[in-house]
Amino acid sequence: MKMNKLWSVAAISAILFASCGTQDTKKSDGALGSDLASRSFVAPGEHDEFYAFLSGGFSGQLAVYGLPSGRLFRVIPVFSQDAEKAYGYNEETKPMLNTSFGFVPWGDAHHPDISQTDGKLDGRWIFINENNTPRIARISLETFETEEIIEIPNSAGNHSSSYVTDNTEYVVAGTRFGVPVPQRDMPIKEYKGNFKGALSFIKVDPEHGNMNIEFQIMMPGFNYDKAHPGRGKSHGWFFYTTYNSEEAHTLLEVNASQNDKDYIAAVNWKKAEEYIKAGNFETMPTNYAHNVYDESTHSATTKWVKEVRILDPAKCPGLVYFLPTPKSPHGCDVDPTGEYIVGSGKLSANVTVHSFSKMIAAIEAEKFSGEAYGIPIINFEDVLGGTVVQPGLGPLHTEFDGKGNAYTTFFISSEVVKWKLGTWEVIDRKPTYYSVGHLMIPGGNSQAPFGKYMIAMNKITKDRYLPTGPEVTQSAQLYDITGEKMEMILDFPTVGEPHYAAGIPADLIKSKSKKIYKLEDNNHPYVVKSEKEAKVVRNGKDVHIYMTMIRSHFAPDNIEGIKVGDKVYFHVTNLEQDYDVPHGISMIGANTSELLIMPGQTETFIWEPKKVGVWPMYCTDFCSALHQEMQGYVRVSAANSNTPLSWSLDDE
Repeated sequence: MKMNKLWSVAAISAILFASCGTQDTKKSDGALGSDLASRSFVAPGEHDEFYAFLSGGFSGQLAVYGLPSGRLFRVIPVFSQDAEKAYGYNEETKPMLNTSFGFVPWGDAHHPDISQTDGKLDGRWIFINENNTPRIARISLETFETEEIIEIPNSAGNHSSSYVTDNTEYVVAGTRFGVPVPQRDMPIKEYKGNFKGALSFIKVDPEHGNMNIEFQIMMPGFNYDKAHPGRGKSHGWFFYTTYNSEEAHTLLEVNASQNDKDYIAAVNWKKAEEYIKAGNFETMPTNYAHNVYDESTHSATTKWVKEVRILDPAKCPGLVYFLPTPKSPHGCDVDPTGEYIVGSGKLSANVTVHSFSKMIAAIEAEKFSGEAYGIPIINFEDVLGGTVVQPGLGPLHTEFDGKGNAYTTFFISSEVVKWKLGTWEVIDRKPTYYSVGHLMIPGGNSQAPFGKYMIAMNKITKDRYLPTGPEVTQSAQLYDITGEKMEMILDFPTVGEPHYAAGIPADLIKSKSKKIYKLEDNNHPYVVKSEKEAKVVRNGKDVHIYMTMIRSHFAPDNIEGIKVGDKVYFHVTNLEQDYDVPHGISMIGANTSELLIMPGQTETFIWEPKKVGVWPMYCTDFCSALHQEMQGYVRVSAANSNTPLSWSLDDE
């Protein structure tokens, strides 16, 4: 009976799902197929097979879903303040949002990528880019918290980011917009030949993951759209799609579509390392923020970096080559073997695939059709690996299943097309709803994809869900790709506008997931490891409250002697050492009205009382049957009051 009820839920979900679109509703192969909904159903108490990390786009965050259920588990704050977790509000994490432009509380997150070892996902970290204020973040997959954000100088529109090499030697970031480098006041009409595009190679410490900008390659002022590292045989290379090789600066939908072909830039980063080691670089003055969260102190700090090493490809033979690609390419994707480089020209009816082996042969034979700003252009025919002929309209992105198949999204015709590597024949096509952008197969950009599921992330939703005013949630759709034909099995809404996503088997992460922060390892400067240590200290008009919380009380819970005009620091430690028992604290009148503190962690907020009175504080995260009793008071007296500073602990 219980299973029948569960099946009914799945069946009803399938019916509702089918009624939203215009797809075939035959039982044999439509969304009403007898087992389609059941394939995405994960019973209560059971775990999903995969984690899926979907970028939040204009939310600036990273959302964590389960596959195949499509359940949202968590939103990880990265580039935007997050009121739920106090990220960017509490004193410990505010430095994470520092940039050379000042404190930036809201970013634009696009492309996550998971760390790899030997070309396989290792589940240690996930990296993601911020597009508007160029930055790269590193998130721990042990704590699911942002540990590091590094700003990218000389960049504008950090779009062709962030992607990791086979052993996470580098995470790579490329500018979308050509700009003056260094920035200066100059007429926009002087764009051509004067603006530059920086490609940044960020070294990753193999043990701790810490990042530093190793070097930048200063390219011509084209637009650098997407990128992908070489895999396997092409390890040591990086590939970027470029558009606007015309170097137009106005009405780009016309003026940046004049050339028959733009380029994929092939960058030999192994060669770049040789030039750096030989000292064949320039050092450019700059100023950018490097923000690091220290898990020991539970606090972030900002370091200002003042220079960056620059490589000029015109002065570094063998560093960069241009591969002609049909005009206005967007996606740039490399298959698991590293042989095929797929460039999707948005204005082309075909999908063009370059061959890495042919590229190397052409370079060795110097089969060049010319050069651009000192960078050799390889003959198109000499690097062409194959063509998928007229598969759809508006090709964007390609992923791979590890079985010799590729899957490409088509924005205009709203579909995903499956085709065969090597033969270039179209095997299958399935509609999406609607105007699909990126797609993701777990591990699909590594040497070892997990070719069971594919997610399509759509830009337009319209009739898929209940209306919510002028703006409707974005839609993601899950396909089973285990058979020759793709089958859509789930349709679910997403947080923000996901651009790219990354997926990984749950078993590679969940056993390593941190459950608590050990109190003995807490080195926060204001930590209190027992209630007896709780206290209140005045230093002029600054008052520091060393507070603890545990089910179900604060210590201290009553504080007197605070005055109007004081600056009161609440340093609050959660003494729990039990899994999934966070506590919150909210103080009336505080601009940062709330903290959410994990077991064993310390966080700080500031309260500057403006009025006399007795003001309550309380726990905001339901923690026990006596949660409502977890409260206290702060008495605020006039600025000239003689009320002595005092506090009470529960054992007094």
